[in-house]
Amino acid sequence: MQHNRYKRTLTACYFGFITQAIAANFTPLLFTTFHREYGISLGKIAMIPMAFYLTQLLTDLFCARFADCVGIRTCVVISEILSAAGLFGLCFLPDLMPVPFAGIMICCIIYAIGSGLIEVLVSPIVQACPFDNKESVMSLLHSFYCWGSVGVIGGSTLFFSIFGIGRWRILASVWALVPFLNTFNFLRCPIEKFVEEGEGMTIRQLLRDRLFWLLCLLMICAGASEIAMAQWASSFAELALHVSKSAGDIAGPCMFAALMGISRAIYGKYGERVDLKKFMAASGLLCLFSYLLAALSGAALPALAGCMICGFSVGIMWPGSISISAQAIPRGGTAMFALLALAGDLGGTAGPALVGMISQGTGENLRAGVLSGAVFPLVLVLCTAALIRRGNFSRQKFK
Repeated sequence: MQHNRYKRTLTACYFGFITQAIAANFTPLLFTTFHREYGISLGKIAMIPMAFYLTQLLTDLFCARFADCVGIRTCVVISEILSAAGLFGLCFLPDLMPVPFAGIMICCIIYAIGSGLIEVLVSPIVQACPFDNKESVMSLLHSFYCWGSVGVIGGSTLFFSIFGIGRWRILASVWALVPFLNTFNFLRCPIEKFVEEGEGMTIRQLLRDRLFWLLCLLMICAGASEIAMAQWASSFAELALHVSKSAGDIAGPCMFAALMGISRAIYGKYGERVDLKKFMAASGLLCLFSYLLAALSGAALPALAGCMICGFSVGIMWPGSISISAQAIPRGGTAMFALLALAGDLGGTAGPALVGMISQGTGENLRAGVLSGAVFPLVLVLCTAALIRRGNFSRQKFK
């Protein structure tokens, strides 16, 4: 009965991650459309995901200091409102602004603030609920980001196939309804504190902990490995592999998200039987292979397979990094979750930006850009190996 009381909380958090999936994945489907309709260069388009994750990063930093003061419920409700406002703004603001790119960036920043708040708050909200096997619950929770990605990519592709890409503004208003309606779920669901007031570690204490810095590097690489491929898969399929937009969106970002969700769901069901750190290391090696396959394959089919495999390989990275950190630093509190989200968003900023800049620097060569992204899973494997060598987080080894 105690667990039943928190089902509404879990549902609200599920839709919170679906909201984040819409914010992160809808606009990248329009990168080529923006390029053609507004004449925006690929170098400038690379600034859209960079601005999205940089804004989330700054939101994470702000939230780390003030979420407990303002109140978690207030912050998470604001997150849904801002996400809805930013998505709805895409319908008209780029066309009203003298420079359409500026309008796109303003909307991106608005919904990125909402997405950043969701990212910081949803994990500790669920972590504070009295569920058994929280690693598995956390992995299943994060799988809803993937199912949301599949829904927004698949639903958008179907919409564009039926009504045409020119009506993307209508679809943006439809997706904006999801965070708007979820606002009412967060207004009514029970929300507990992750740690009692005064017991959580401060930012200064966390920054003095060497283990925390290693965990942050792990989170940076997890974010970069995932987001670099997720953000560029659609354009990579269309511009580098020369497949149609519909086929590219389904075989690229849609299957990427689906396999990422399957990976998280599998761990959600069987995670208690698996060593998380070893699973992370294996996933990092598979991710490295997938980047190399996508970038170096001469044919479209194996390159698309690389995009799909990458989705499966990155599935555990983000929630796994959070779970490892929660175990290693149980008094981390909201500040720790916020700083970890900040680290993940730093990776999410650096990954797509690196791919875009290398692509532009090599004459719009997206293959070269994707190849550069392989550095992130490589470093993740090295970080995970360091954690495995240190066993059960002996704190003396990190002081």
